[in-house]
Amino acid sequence: MTEKPEIFARGRFPDPTEELLEQHFNVHWERRADDRARMLADIGPRIRAIATTSAQRTGGDLLDYFPNLEILSTFSVGYEHVDIPAARSRKILVTNTPDVLNECVADFAIGQTIMLLRRMGEGERYLRAGQWPKGAFPLGAHLGGRTLGLYGLGGIGSRIATRATAFGMKIAYHGRRRRPEYPDYAYHDTLVGLAKACDVLIAVLHPSPETIGSINAEVLEALGPKGYLINVARASIVDRDALLHALQNKTIAGAAIDVFWNEPNADTAFFDLERVVLTPHQGGASVETRAAMGRLMVDNLLGHFSGQGVLTPVS
Repeated sequence: MTEKPEIFARGRFPDPTEELLEQHFNVHWERRADDRARMLADIGPRIRAIATTSAQRTGGDLLDYFPNLEILSTFSVGYEHVDIPAARSRKILVTNTPDVLNECVADFAIGQTIMLLRRMGEGERYLRAGQWPKGAFPLGAHLGGRTLGLYGLGGIGSRIATRATAFGMKIAYHGRRRRPEYPDYAYHDTLVGLAKACDVLIAVLHPSPETIGSINAEVLEALGPKGYLINVARASIVDRDALLHALQNKTIAGAAIDVFWNEPNADTAFFDLERVVLTPHQGGASVETRAAMGRLMVDNLLGHFSGQGVLTPVS
C-alpha cells in the first residue's frame, strides 16, 4: 500500500472537507497541537503539503519549518494571506479555489443590493424595537431602472450582471479592459467615470497593488449622495477612512460591507450608521459552496501527488 503523504492542516474546515483530508492524507492538525513549536520541529521535514484557510497567514517564517514542502492549497479564492514570493523562492506550488463560489457570491451581492436599497435590515430593527405603532418606516428605493456599476466583470461580476438585468437594472463596468462579449454593458475606462454613471457600485475584483485603496474619497464623491457602495471583494480595495467619512456625512446614500479590514474583527465605527448593511464575510458561505471549495482544495492536492497536475494554480 502506498503511504499517504503527510500534510499540515491549518484552521477549521467543513466536516466533509476534513473527512476527505483524513481519507487521503496523513494529516497533522495545527489546532490540535499541545505544543505548536515542538510539533513543527518534529514533523517539519516530513510535511509535503499545507492545507489552509484564509484566516491563517502563511509566510516565510512558517515555510522554513518545512524543507520538503511541495504544495500549499488554500481553501479560498483570495491568497493575500500567503506570502507568494516566499513560496515561489522555495519552489512551492500554491493553489486556490476560484469559480466554484461564483453563483453563491452573485446571489449574495444581489441580496445585499435589495436589502440596502429597500432598507430591509433597518425595517426589521424598527419593528423589533416596537417603533411601528409610532409611525410608518421611511420608504426605500427599488432596483428597476437604476444603473448597477460593477468594479470587475469576471466570473462573479458577470453573474451579478445577469441577475441584476432580471430586476430591470442597466449594467456598467470598469476593469482592465473592455469585454466585447458583453456589448450591452457600458464600459468606463476609469473607476471615477463608472462611479459617476451608476447608482449602485459593487466591488467584485481581486485585490492587487493597483487596486488597493482604489475606492477612495474621489470615487465616493463621484458616486454621490444618491449612490450606494457594496463590497463583496476585499476590504483593502476600499479606503476605510474615506468610506466612514462619506457615510457619516451622508455624501453617499449607503453601503453594504461583507469584508472588513481586520477580520474577524469588524469595525465598530460602522455599527450605528444609518443605511449600512454589515455581514460577517458571508458572500461564499453556503453549505454547497463550501463543500465544492473543499473538494477543489483536496483535488488540487491529489492532482499534485498523483502527477496529473493541479487544477487551479496561483503560482
